[in-house]
Amino acid sequence: MRRIHFDLDVLRTFVAGVELNSFAKAADRLGRSTSAVSAQLKKLEDQVGTPILRRQGRGMALTETGETMLAYARRLLELNDEAATALHGAELEGWVRLGLQEDFGESLLADVLGRFARAHPKVRIEARIARNRELLERIDKGQLDLALAWDANSSTPYQERITELPMRWIGPAHGAFHWQPGEPVPLVSLDAPCLMRTAATTALDRAGIPWRIAFTSASLAGIWAAVAAGLGIGMRTEAGLPGLVGVMTHTALPDLPMLGLFLHRANAEPSPAVARLDDILRQALAPLSRIAKT
Repeated sequence: MRRIHFDLDVLRTFVAGVELNSFAKAADRLGRSTSAVSAQLKKLEDQVGTPILRRQGRGMALTETGETMLAYARRLLELNDEAATALHGAELEGWVRLGLQEDFGESLLADVLGRFARAHPKVRIEARIARNRELLERIDKGQLDLALAWDANSSTPYQERITELPMRWIGPAHGAFHWQPGEPVPLVSLDAPCLMRTAATTALDRAGIPWRIAFTSASLAGIWAAVAAGLGIGMRTEAGLPGLVGVMTHTALPDLPMLGLFLHRANAEPSPAVARLDDILRQALAPLSRIAKT
């Protein structure tokens, strides 16, 4: 089999185009002409030997091969950038304080902190897992440098929408959850106030479906245990779901709304260490764009 040497610039263009859902936008971001981007994509398809993109309406969608290529392209670019930073950016020093929703504590935190620590061993990192209200309060008080939080109709001076994810009804991964239309829907949720609980009860009220709170917990771990045990159904996005629960399909329950995910910064001009952690966090969040489109 012939050995293929992928061009990292081409891979960067490919990944940017998919994440922005527009190769014209990718060309603008990367400072290239649209014809240059088209040539890069053709080169990549020639190397792969099969189409990686297909027409879908007015835009483009990934083929099965393209999905595989995207995953490898992200890994190659992350490794390249990590190596470059480790070799040329090890002089970074300081202190970074990061806040995250519990949804991302298990699925995202270890990856982000591991990559950052390997590249910048002299930077001290503090991470805090908390709910929206506490995260935004700490950003306002300057007690956190970065915070990843759901859209709760509250804002901070320096925030940016990262993506928007559909909320889902969550049930046990093993075994069916038994609920008969006409009966109150047993809900499992975080202690009030909870924006997802409010969204779920509002959707049920509008659909004329009765409900009851069957279980509450101060942590997601308690929520997942109760849902897995069949005590009721939860409501969350697909981000960070553990294996013991899963998205419920083909139910008589109403659709739930989309939920924005924001990255908040304490300062308009972050320190180099904070800016680097911001960059790594965004790279780790990029795969969520596929959930947003489903």
